[in-house]
Amino acid sequence: MSVIVAQALHIFGFQSRVANNICFFDEQIIVYPSGNSCVKYHIEQKWQKFIPGSEKSQGMLALAISPNRRYLAISETVQDKPAITIYELSSVPCKKRKVLNTFDFAVQEFVSLGFSPDSKYLVAQTGPPESNLAYWMWEKQRLMAIVKVDTQNNPIYQVSFNPQDNTQVCVTGNGIFKLFRYTEGTLKQTNFLRGEPQNYLSHAWLSEDKVIVGTDTGKLYLFDSGDLRWETSIEHKEVPIHVEKEEQAQESESLIEFPATSSPEVSSDLIFEAEAQQQASLPRVSAVATYSKGFACSAGPGIVLLFEKSEEKEGYRESREIRVPQDQCSSDPNQSDKQEVVCIAFSPAEETLLISTNKNQIYLLSMASAEMSRGETAHFEYLNCPLHSSSITGLDTCIRKPLVATCSLDKSVRIWNYENNSLDLYKEYQEEAYALSLHPSGLYVLVGFADKLRLMNLLIDDIRIFKDFTIRGCRECVFSNGGHLFAAVNGNVIHIYSSTTFENIINLKGHNGKVRSVVWSMDDYKLISCGTDGAVYEWNLQNGKRETECVLKSCSYSGVAISSDAKIIFAVGSDHTIKEICDSSILREVPTFDVAYTCIVVSHSGRMVFTGTSSGAIRSMKYPLPMHKEFNEYPAHHGPVTKMSVTFDDQFLLTSAEDGCMIIWKIYDKEGRGLKRERDVPYSDEVLITRTDMEEKTQIMLELRTRVEELKMENEYQLRLKDMNYNEKIKELTEKFIQEMESLKTKNQVLKTEKEKQEIQHQDQLAELMEKQSREVQDLESGNNQKLLLEYEKYQELQMKSQRMQEEYEKQLHEMEENKSQALEELTEYYEAKLIEKTTLLEEAQDDARQQLREFEETKKQIEEDEDREIQDIKIKYERRLREERESNLRLKGETGIMRKKFNSLQKEIEERSSDIEGLKAEQQKLQGVIKALEKDILGLKREIQERDETIQDKEKRIYDLKKKNQELEKFKFVLDYKIKELKKQIEPRENDIKAMKEQIQEMEGELECFHKQNTRLELNIAELRLKLRATDREMHREMQKERDMEALIKRFKTDLHNCVGLIQEPKKLKESIRDIYEKYVQKADMVEIVGVDTDLHQEYTRQREHLEHNLATLKKKVIKESEIHRADYVRIMQENVSLIKEINELRRELKVTRTQVHDLQSTLGLLNKRKKLPGQSAAPSPERHQSPGILRLNPEEEMERIIEMQQIEIKFLRDQIRGQESPLTLRAIPDGKLPVLETERHSGVQSQ
Repeated sequence: MSVIVAQALHIFGFQSRVANNICFFDEQIIVYPSGNSCVKYHIEQKWQKFIPGSEKSQGMLALAISPNRRYLAISETVQDKPAITIYELSSVPCKKRKVLNTFDFAVQEFVSLGFSPDSKYLVAQTGPPESNLAYWMWEKQRLMAIVKVDTQNNPIYQVSFNPQDNTQVCVTGNGIFKLFRYTEGTLKQTNFLRGEPQNYLSHAWLSEDKVIVGTDTGKLYLFDSGDLRWETSIEHKEVPIHVEKEEQAQESESLIEFPATSSPEVSSDLIFEAEAQQQASLPRVSAVATYSKGFACSAGPGIVLLFEKSEEKEGYRESREIRVPQDQCSSDPNQSDKQEVVCIAFSPAEETLLISTNKNQIYLLSMASAEMSRGETAHFEYLNCPLHSSSITGLDTCIRKPLVATCSLDKSVRIWNYENNSLDLYKEYQEEAYALSLHPSGLYVLVGFADKLRLMNLLIDDIRIFKDFTIRGCRECVFSNGGHLFAAVNGNVIHIYSSTTFENIINLKGHNGKVRSVVWSMDDYKLISCGTDGAVYEWNLQNGKRETECVLKSCSYSGVAISSDAKIIFAVGSDHTIKEICDSSILREVPTFDVAYTCIVVSHSGRMVFTGTSSGAIRSMKYPLPMHKEFNEYPAHHGPVTKMSVTFDDQFLLTSAEDGCMIIWKIYDKEGRGLKRERDVPYSDEVLITRTDMEEKTQIMLELRTRVEELKMENEYQLRLKDMNYNEKIKELTEKFIQEMESLKTKNQVLKTEKEKQEIQHQDQLAELMEKQSREVQDLESGNNQKLLLEYEKYQELQMKSQRMQEEYEKQLHEMEENKSQALEELTEYYEAKLIEKTTLLEEAQDDARQQLREFEETKKQIEEDEDREIQDIKIKYERRLREERESNLRLKGETGIMRKKFNSLQKEIEERSSDIEGLKAEQQKLQGVIKALEKDILGLKREIQERDETIQDKEKRIYDLKKKNQELEKFKFVLDYKIKELKKQIEPRENDIKAMKEQIQEMEGELECFHKQNTRLELNIAELRLKLRATDREMHREMQKERDMEALIKRFKTDLHNCVGLIQEPKKLKESIRDIYEKYVQKADMVEIVGVDTDLHQEYTRQREHLEHNLATLKKKVIKESEIHRADYVRIMQENVSLIKEINELRRELKVTRTQVHDLQSTLGLLNKRKKLPGQSAAPSPERHQSPGILRLNPEEEMERIIEMQQIEIKFLRDQIRGQESPLTLRAIPDGKLPVLETERHSGVQSQ
């Protein structure tokens, strides 16, 4: 059985998340990532060749091309493991040269790669948390060095080699700019940053020592050998919108006034928003690239700046500004150019500049045109066409034209031509597009947007809306094969509409979950649907009933297809199988081999089946489906495949995925022949155009023709005038030239005569000089011959003397060597004996040192155990306290929950009463008064709950809360003043009682002062103990330091001894080195002193420790006793406060009854003022807490308690009033158990304090 082969022809898409995603192979061919592979693209001829990714690859992370343009390195993640694959670009097709996938260090992914200048070494940077920099000789797969770049998990963006040095590497990241040099098998950092670290996004090498670095705050830094030499800031540049409009208007006026486009007018609000964004955002220098004149860098959204070398020292100046053009097909053209530049690349000859953006677009600029338009803002052009920047959600083909329609979450609809690999139409909208279907004629397109389903006409230069259908979030829509009907999915309902009358013919209901896929039969009589509920239904469209059904609730279906004879249904879903369904039963289940299929499509001939997987791969197989692995798998996309379609002639397969890429595949059989259908359908050339557009264009053409004729006439007239002027100028110039030629001829003759005279003089002088030179040469030769003879005689005499001297020195040397050997033997015997003695002494010293170390370790262990025991006791104590605090908090939270339940019950009762009020208009006023009173009560309860939560959660804000409560008390004072005006008779007999109560309060305050003093004494004792404990800690650290010094001394002694042993063949040096060691390390007096000091210190340490332990035990006992005494005193004080408050409440009730004696108002106010001053005089300020100047009357804790108690009394009084008003309406009042709850909360708060 022959196997179907699919070959990728063209891919529309780009992966901007890959680092260094544009590389030049030569002047016209670039390499960039798309889908799950890399693409070699010819800029002029527009052909593509593919470098497929690794099998089971989960996506590319970084690219790097070697300086000699021969190798391409790709960082990938294969089965959750990092890998680096190196391809040889010069071979056709590109072959894998090496694969680096086994690493001796921890790594999750490689975020950046770089080749050395000679292309022999490869450097790779891993991401956090490892942040390792690896240096390979990649051809031998040998790791040369590795270093950890960062320890704080900061992101790292780029790594690169010095363009002229194999051993120097630069790394940049967030707070990271480091230069490393490979020396002696390691990477060593050679620079250290000064000042605050920046977020360094990108860098590039300008020369062997200079690096230009860009940050996220718009700053450029030039480093020379790691030192900062130059810096500049890039301002956020924004072209004013009205200026652009004026320029466009001036350009159009220069030719002819064209009709205005349909773009909306820009309001002043948009300008203000743009200004606000300009101030808020700083330009990010996210990409930098160098060229011969300087460098190019990104300067914010959609802007690239060219910098050239300035006349200053080591400085650069901005020479050009290049912008991403505005897209007029976009729904918001003013925002379409706001794309962040992620990569910049110059061609090898620097004739072309390419950039890529974060919206998956590639732009091109010719440097020649940029040089010609110097001084003006240049604009980029699309490399081929605008691409999708988000997941493609819909794809469909038609019958009559070679068109493919796609829609995406980037809110765009695009019409592609798969014959010439071009984009025919493109338009962006306000809403996201979820589904799409192309009419078989290729003249209409149906798109499901987030708000509506829209039927649109495909005009010659526009996609225009024709009809809206009120279906929100339509996820699937399909035209019938005849084009007269279309199906649209709305949740779990399928609507069938007529394409001519737009009537809703029938609604197909039956799915319990969302419908995921819909397909028509070839005769359009049946419709097949599948959904997430595990159901596959076959619908009869004549009666709207289900003919067959197959339900499998354990499977969530994602795709369905039908054979050409409409007998067999193919379904794929979450259970990793392909199901063949016929007559409501599953005929076969073909396994997918551990991969989930997301969609399935069957060719129109019925012999081929194609599936898309969740990993992005495409599988092709013959029908009937094989049970074994008899299929071809192609790694196509980086993400789940969303849609697939086969053209009507079964020649092409079209696939799209969540990575925003669309791939065109050519279908072949196993022998490589293209599959041909029985009859070829010729494609139509018709296009749609509206009458108004046609009339406008004809009118414009007529106007242009008249304008061309006028321009011809003007040009002819101007040419004649120019001819006449030029003829006159030519005559004048010819006359001038003739005169100048005559004058030049005369000058030439004079110069010739002078030249002949000078030649004759020169020849005479030459002859004289030659005669003189010959005579001098003869004299010099005779003199030199005599000197040579004399020197030769002297040389022979000296040679005889040197031979005699050499013989004498050889004899002396022989005698010296014999003497030396004898002396050496004697010395070696002497020093060997000494060495044996010293080794014995050294062994004894080592034994002593080991014994001292053991003793010290034992003492250290005992100290650590004692400290751990004390820490454990303290920990248990504070955990017990924390547990008590948590229990009190839980109790308080439970009480607040009860309050909330009561509050909810009150709200329900209010709602019931509001319904009664509507029915009873006569009693409306009374009920409104009751509701207002209840609402006030609810607000008071809310405030009370909020204050409780704040006091429990945040005790540090007490002073602020007390100020607020003081203000509330002052308001309450004014209310009391109004009530005091009515007091007349019974104030005088109660003054004595009030004075007695004041005296009791003063006594209580005195007792509190005593308690505070006791607390301060205890704290002083604790502070002294802490100081002693710190002293012991310092002593322990000194002992540890001495131990480390001893270890260092022993190490130094060992190294010196090792060096001394190396001189065993040279006795003199050995003797001197042993003497030096002895003088350096052997000092008996010092050793005796050290031993004495150690014993004294040990005794002092044990004495201090015993004293501290005794003091700590006594202090613990004191603290326990005093805490019990304090708790009893606090309980007694609280009980007395409760009794006092009850008496005050009785006094207030009597004051309300007696409203006489208005003339005594001044005296009562004076008493109140005295009452405020007396506690302030008697109460001494606490030494530990700083009181605010506004609260000097009482201790803050007592004053807070009194304020809370007075508020509780006021709440009780208000509740009594509410009960009196609620009694005629038989409403249940708030339970009386609320006030005791607040009192218990107050008691628990005092105990915790």
